[in-house]
Amino acid sequence: MESIVVKGGSQLQGTVATSGSKNAALPILISALLADGRHEFKRVPVLRDIDSTEQLLTELGCRFEFEDSTLTVHVAPPKSPVAPYDLVRKMRASILCLGPLLARYGEARVSLPGGCAIGSRPVDLHVQTMQRLGAEINIDEGYVVARAKRLVGDRILFERLTVGGTENALMAATLAKGTTVIENAAKEPEVVDLARYLKTMGARIEGEGSSVITIEGVDELTPGTHTIVADRIEAGTLLIAGAITGGGITVADCVPEHLQALIDKMRECGFSITTDASSITLDAIELWTGTDISTAPYPGFPTDLQAQFMALMTQAHGTSVITEGIFENRFMHVQELVRLGADITPMSQVAIVRGKPGGLSAAEVMATDLRASACLVLAGLVAEGATRVNRIYHLDRGYEKLEHKLASLGAGISRM
Repeated sequence: MESIVVKGGSQLQGTVATSGSKNAALPILISALLADGRHEFKRVPVLRDIDSTEQLLTELGCRFEFEDSTLTVHVAPPKSPVAPYDLVRKMRASILCLGPLLARYGEARVSLPGGCAIGSRPVDLHVQTMQRLGAEINIDEGYVVARAKRLVGDRILFERLTVGGTENALMAATLAKGTTVIENAAKEPEVVDLARYLKTMGARIEGEGSSVITIEGVDELTPGTHTIVADRIEAGTLLIAGAITGGGITVADCVPEHLQALIDKMRECGFSITTDASSITLDAIELWTGTDISTAPYPGFPTDLQAQFMALMTQAHGTSVITEGIFENRFMHVQELVRLGADITPMSQVAIVRGKPGGLSAAEVMATDLRASACLVLAGLVAEGATRVNRIYHLDRGYEKLEHKLASLGAGISRM
């Protein structure tokens, strides 16, 4: 099993580029099912989750060409609109093929995705959305079985914010008859990027990025070309990597406004940060103070940066209170940070971090999920000695060659 070894003590310096967004690429690739023909996607990151999406779409009749971060998808009608458990269990985002398959072919059989390490992520809102659009749905032997001659537009009011639910509703509604209005819609940049590609294909959408999205259904869509938006979570992780080492770095090829919540909190800590249209620059400092965060849907502080920010707070002067407001089980990295010497007290969905600058020592630790793995790598950057992070297949799901990017900034890091 592969692991990453991080030698602490290097102050990161330099410029590093951000890859395309995993969380945008997955639904956008799946949206290709809505139109037969050749789709071209640029700035697609090389990730395990992208591989899993390719496997799923291949099962559904697609062919692929991947060269220099450009992924070409050739879509043809599948022999059967079935997303099997063997593929869906690898990646919960696979449930997103429910809407496109149902809208395009009038039927879909999609496996329920199963459990998730960071907490419950039920698919009830996905199912209710398709029912609202006129589909007949049954659960049969662990599969969502959906049928509809043609979906019909309607008002969809989400009782709670859901990124995946909004994306599935958005895709299904593009080919539904009439008008669909999605209320309490997710505002994440990844949702906006999906809407942009759907509009490139000919969808009629208004309001993306707001809490109300209106879709006027069309009879058919056609393939197009699209460049995936920058990965704000990777950009934030790299920014925190520079900060935790006291270094000065520039994170390029990103969208700073997508990280405003993180930038504001880092400035509260005392970091000097400047931005332009496509980059964020962090000045080197030696001392910073703790601050409190509470994760929330966009534009709030991202849950996907909570673990990384916690690593940063272990090196702050003072005490920080970190509240996880999205997932009920997203503090599994706490015990691994404690193994490195961090002083953290977890209490249900709140963690109290007592900063100890220079107080971490290397140890062998285990990644429990995607963002926890990044958190442990960041902690290893400042721990005395060589920290070994195991189970890094989690890291490879969502970060494109993170160890190479950190090494380019001067980190002592290697894959074993």
